[in-house]
Amino acid sequence: MTDHATDPLPPTALEALARYDTPTICNALEIVAPHRRAVGFTTRPLVCPFPDLPPIVGYARTATIRATAPSGLPAAEQQKQRLAYYQYVGTGTGPRISVIQDLDGPDAGFGAFWGEVNSAVHKALGCLGVVTDGSIRDIPQWAPDFQALAGSVGPSHAHVHVAGFGEKIRVAGMTVSSGDLIHADRHGAVVVPFDVAAKVPEAAELCGRRETPILDIARSSSFSLEKLKEALARSSEIH
Repeated sequence: MTDHATDPLPPTALEALARYDTPTICNALEIVAPHRRAVGFTTRPLVCPFPDLPPIVGYARTATIRATAPSGLPAAEQQKQRLAYYQYVGTGTGPRISVIQDLDGPDAGFGAFWGEVNSAVHKALGCLGVVTDGSIRDIPQWAPDFQALAGSVGPSHAHVHVAGFGEKIRVAGMTVSSGDLIHADRHGAVVVPFDVAAKVPEAAELCGRRETPILDIARSSSFSLEKLKEALARSSEIH
């Protein structure tokens, strides 16, 4: 169990990334890290019960869960593992985002690890939210301002338990290692490589400038295909 081997970014870098939504971050990454155009982001739909919350940016705390059968560990060992997991979540560079893979395969989401209790506990431990392909519950009692992206919403926790933590996992098509920098909002999540993170805000602004002439004509009452052609040409010349 090791974090991504890199120094943490200054808080101002995370604040700059949080000014943009996740689709814009993905657009910017296409410019500064074109080799990642088809990797590093969620590709399957996730439920977001709190779509109006702003984007979150933080360092991944990874874990795996199961819920279709008991853990098989004695009660004392289960408690020990749970405390070790919470210690892992609550230590290291912050802010943090919990990223949890449900190992139950076709039955993923059978039991909810996330609800009133774990949202409150993880928020207290320094997490900004969770990205999981498992289920969540207790939506009205959820910790305030704690973002959630989940595979489903369900009523029971069944036999849910932490199977492991701190390892490389895959959630909704996104591969994540412990300590990776994550950007997430209502649309999904993306891993932001450390070596290009400082370049992303400038690239995001460039994306916006390139879209402006196209959007201006598309929203204009004088729209025409000829004007759209001109706008596309102007857009391609913006660098």
